[in-house]
Amino acid sequence: MNNIFPLLAIETSDSLCGACIYFDDDKYFSSRLMLKHSHAEKLFNVIESTLNLASISQSEIKAVAVSSGPGSFTGLRIGMSAAKGIAQSLSIPIIPVPTFEALAYQISTILPDKSLFIISNKVGRDELYFAKFQIMGNNYIFKEELKIVPLVELKTLINEVPAFGNVFGFDTENAAKMKNLSAPDPEFIAKWAAKFGSDKAVSEIDFVEPNYVKDFIVKEKKND
Repeated sequence: MNNIFPLLAIETSDSLCGACIYFDDDKYFSSRLMLKHSHAEKLFNVIESTLNLASISQSEIKAVAVSSGPGSFTGLRIGMSAAKGIAQSLSIPIIPVPTFEALAYQISTILPDKSLFIISNKVGRDELYFAKFQIMGNNYIFKEELKIVPLVELKTLINEVPAFGNVFGFDTENAAKMKNLSAPDPEFIAKWAAKFGSDKAVSEIDFVEPNYVKDFIVKEKKND
């Protein structure tokens, strides 16, 4: 494929609102803001700050990588909409980055080789996104594919395996056993795209949608 660098990466799947301008592993610039419900208001400010750090203009970006889910329905929609707007205005492709895989790639730089670990984030009151991975060299493999599991199974699933995710304030009994790392840093959205996304760039951006895993349902408010 054509050169995708410098690459803009966007992460909005959870509370973290972040962007990265990535040239290569030795040259990238990242900005992030940790503030719930801030994505709609702050994302373009974060992107602009990152462009300024990298000393480039938006017109120099060659591709946009965006965290595609699972995660917050609202956060994913905001990130994807921003990515589509930028990609369309510049006539550049989008690289959808699976959020849990980018986080697994980040965790693979932290834990020893061959380590097993899980990632589990809340979906709703009684359900969790869940996947199990193993580190293999400088990479990771799925041991259990991404799925939705009942909250009551979390204790059994964690067992003695290192666990990452956000269930704080949701499952206080098991939250203490988990590392509160629930979304990848924006540079790992970029690094995943650079390493694994060369054949996943999409020019027909109208067809790119977040991977919610669970169906997004708008609940109607009943009138009394």
